[in-house]
Amino acid sequence: MPAVNLKLERQSWPMRGVFTISRGSRTEQEVLMVRLDDGSFQGRGECVPYKRYGESFESVMAEIESLRGSLSAGLDREALQELLPAGAARNGLDCALWDLEAKRSGKRAWELAGIPAPEGVVSAYTLSLDTPEKMGEAAKANAQRPLLKLKLAGPEDLDRVRAVRANAPDSTVIVDANEGWSLLQYRDLAPKLAELGVALIEQPLHADMDDALLGEDRPVPLCADESCHDRASLPKLKGKYDIANIKLDKAGGLTEALALKEAALAEGYGIMIGCMMATSLAMAPAMLLAQGADYTDLDGPLWIAEDNQPAIAFSGSVMAPPEAALWG
Repeated sequence: MPAVNLKLERQSWPMRGVFTISRGSRTEQEVLMVRLDDGSFQGRGECVPYKRYGESFESVMAEIESLRGSLSAGLDREALQELLPAGAARNGLDCALWDLEAKRSGKRAWELAGIPAPEGVVSAYTLSLDTPEKMGEAAKANAQRPLLKLKLAGPEDLDRVRAVRANAPDSTVIVDANEGWSLLQYRDLAPKLAELGVALIEQPLHADMDDALLGEDRPVPLCADESCHDRASLPKLKGKYDIANIKLDKAGGLTEALALKEAALAEGYGIMIGCMMATSLAMAPAMLLAQGADYTDLDGPLWIAEDNQPAIAFSGSVMAPPEAALWG
């Protein structure tokens, strides 16, 4: 194999307004593009360092830079899994290696993975955390979307869901507390959200405290997000969750994410495919995972004012498979 040159590019993408979850707000999203160039072909990946998991741009870039020599010597995806832990750094490199391999072989990434060609999927559209009134207005403006995901935080959450339900009566509604509830809040809210027809509750308790869910009633299916990273996470989900949220940045790339999806399905978990806020370059490999998933939440490009080109095409909430020029 020819020597591979590594290039890292920290990018900032403005967003369509303020995006708020229980941990804070942002008006722009920074991502790290990983580019691998062998002189004839170029592979790209995108990752998002996440402070919640102890990551920073500096730490992630240092992890990737530590493998510059290995990349020049022909590092492949299989070897990468042993050299870096699950996280953003491995994701960026792993996805870039998939893309490079696809370009070199003249095949699409799904052919390399041995899975059928992806079809279009319906993505959730996220309603940023806000007052019940403003979330109701946002729901009314997006009432034609089949799947709405609400960011919640604790106080006023029931009023938020009621406002959304009143303004988007035909949409399936799922909610994400981003670890923002206490056990008492969960016990109070879960049956009331079931009455309102909420289809799923994502990560109600902090990942370090979710043993409290053992033995609790689950009137609405529970989805593990911050509690689910890679296959090593699965034993800790038993008895607490019904669905696993698989994200490339948590799993450490498509290679592990595909294995995690297979293992989670074998253990009887439903599947959600999620994302960090990022561009179409980050969503493209996740489209392979989204095939057959119970829920897809890859609406990052809809929240970003500009996007990598060629971007994934959205028709309402339906995502088209990525072009080869974008990724894979």
